[in-house]
Amino acid sequence: MNDSKDWLKSPWQAGASWLRGMGKSHDAERRSPSLVPIRTLSERHRERVTLHLLKLDAGDRYLRFGYAASDEQVRRYAEHLDFSRDDIFGIFNRRLELIAMAHLAFAGHPEHEKCAEFGVSVLKTARGKGLGSRLFDRAVLHARTKDVSMMFIHALSENTAMLKIARKAGATVKRDGSESEAYLELPPAGLDTHVSTLMTEHLGEVDYQLKKQANNFWAFLAGVQEVRKGVQEGRHKSAE
Repeated sequence: MNDSKDWLKSPWQAGASWLRGMGKSHDAERRSPSLVPIRTLSERHRERVTLHLLKLDAGDRYLRFGYAASDEQVRRYAEHLDFSRDDIFGIFNRRLELIAMAHLAFAGHPEHEKCAEFGVSVLKTARGKGLGSRLFDRAVLHARTKDVSMMFIHALSENTAMLKIARKAGATVKRDGSESEAYLELPPAGLDTHVSTLMTEHLGEVDYQLKKQANNFWAFLAGVQEVRKGVQEGRHKSAE
């Protein structure tokens, strides 16, 4: 009987410790940013997107939106995201928290069907790992499969991180006072582009499902542990 209890207690405690450390350490991402799985987000992720954007502080919101967006304005932005028209990509940590996301927006107008706009946000706790660049590369890859020939980035001139990503990709950057416009010409997609897109999408989906399964498993064991404690407490009271 003790062996059974130890078996239950040991993995539960290990899982609890594992989960507690997830928000503090992402060694795999830090060692190899190029292998960070990126997942395409859908309507069912809207709440996660909202929570991610609300975690941005005033300065980050200013750089992301071009103004110091309030919580209400952030929620309104998230509520109006069109997942059927645009493409939104995300990077999750092992707690399934959205730590970085990119918005590839399309005009939805025939005259501008070859154009798309890119925006990105990364939480402070996840910076320094190249996640913004990875999301940009992912967006470029996907845009090419949709026959987009020009990607635009509208950013404040002080948003040096975003402009650095654009310049590194070969984009032309034009500054107009406090604001800057960058545009990148994209080559047509070839077979390798479509294959890379499928592989990247598959990697992101598999990674997400594994993290989800792990979180559900430890949550289940935590629940069992609580039941076991309740039973033990009941026995102690009965014996008194």
